[in-house]
Amino acid sequence: PGRRVPSCNWMRWIPILLLAHVLVAAPGLKQRIDKILETSPAARRAHWGIHVADLATGKTLYARSEDRFFVPASNTKLFSTSLALLRLGPDHRFQTLVIAEQAPDAAGRVAGDLILYGGGDPSMSGRPLPYQRGAAAGQPLAAIDELAAQIAARGVRRIDGDLVGDDTAYVWDPYPDGWAQNDTIWEYGAPVSALTVNDNTISLTLKPGARVGDPASIALSPAREYYQIDNRVRTSAQGERRIRLDRPAGSRELRIWGTIPRGGEGVTQLLAIDDPALYAALALAGALERRGVTIRGRALARHRPLNQLDDPAKGTPPAPPAGVELARRQSQPLIEILRVVNKISQNLEAELVLREVGRVRRGVGSREAGIEELKAMLAEAGAAKDDYYFQDGSGLSRLTLITPSLATRLLRFVHSTPIGGEWVKLLPVGGEDGTLASRFEGRPAGRGILAKTGSLSHVGALSGYAERGGKPALVFSVIVNNYNSPASEIRRVIDKIGLSLVE
Repeated sequence: PGRRVPSCNWMRWIPILLLAHVLVAAPGLKQRIDKILETSPAARRAHWGIHVADLATGKTLYARSEDRFFVPASNTKLFSTSLALLRLGPDHRFQTLVIAEQAPDAAGRVAGDLILYGGGDPSMSGRPLPYQRGAAAGQPLAAIDELAAQIAARGVRRIDGDLVGDDTAYVWDPYPDGWAQNDTIWEYGAPVSALTVNDNTISLTLKPGARVGDPASIALSPAREYYQIDNRVRTSAQGERRIRLDRPAGSRELRIWGTIPRGGEGVTQLLAIDDPALYAALALAGALERRGVTIRGRALARHRPLNQLDDPAKGTPPAPPAGVELARRQSQPLIEILRVVNKISQNLEAELVLREVGRVRRGVGSREAGIEELKAMLAEAGAAKDDYYFQDGSGLSRLTLITPSLATRLLRFVHSTPIGGEWVKLLPVGGEDGTLASRFEGRPAGRGILAKTGSLSHVGALSGYAERGGKPALVFSVIVNNYNSPASEIRRVIDKIGLSLVE
């Protein structure tokens, strides 16, 4: 005190003070994360892979098994959605066409088949776009009704041929390797088809009957018969609701059995459609019939099987069927579809954009072509070939493997591109929207986490960006495999790690 110190002397100390801050901060972060893992009984026996790095420099700030393989679950979507954004561009759009073999005559008669040609559009549903948290869904078959209205407006009154649902724009290979057979029954495991309507799902609602012993009532949405339903659910006097459902492989029969208590609430199950192209054809047939159009033939599906390809990873894309275009629907921009994929973790749409990349870039709308293009992008990011093993674009496959350090490498790479700022906005925001809406226990600091979640049986993940001063400053990847605790406890541990990066 009282001594006059030249200002230039302080300048000499600034680099030393900054270095001291870094040296103190790095061990502090390590101690915090280590303590979180060591003091949690749920975490101690699981396998953890963690990598935290500075976004600008790539300097590692924390690492634990960062170069070992982990099943990433839906963190896989970081790879498929960034690939689609960079390879196709944010304004890419999908087209769905209705084509007649011949133009309708003066009486409105189409002599041949009517073909509903799918172009891979993931947005043919009632989900509102752009994404808004909590927005009510619209009519699930609104896109089909829109096409039917265009056809009727062209004067079509009768179709003498069949109504064909054509999904040959993509290879008919509906279930990636590593998906469990039971996955294919439910909405999250809906088959991949270039002709997709309502995310290839139906909603089945069961309600108790009026008296004990009565069969439960069934309602479908969309209200379109597709499966043959064997309903053996009975109304019970009391007790817990116990309902089981099964669909034998390769069949269109649903078997439902169990009990539902009288006076209790109903239950809704979201089920996958096994042949989306056929279902779309049936839906369009119904929409046309409601408009007074007579269809003499049947509703059929047309596929392009994998065994018809010389090479599933490259080729020449098939052209739409020849004929007269009667209707067309164009999707919203790709970036809005990718926002939905990442915000709500939509499996089917992640698979569709992977195949669209394969179709546009390598001439084949296949999983293999999309993965080959993904490998090329990762090579541009500086990743080694032995850093990953991809079998799908959604993360539902138990065979897909990545390292946490690969995830952070991808996140830095995409952020460095001209559309990196838009890319970050596609991710869920902690405590605010998407799959992170209810995470981080209501702590405001959680809003500084912009990241993709992931979950399968015994798998949890969270990878993305941690903000400092309102801007992304860190990249991180936390992946846990082989835990045997309640998933909610593992999520709490992951969230504590995320908060340690921003608080």
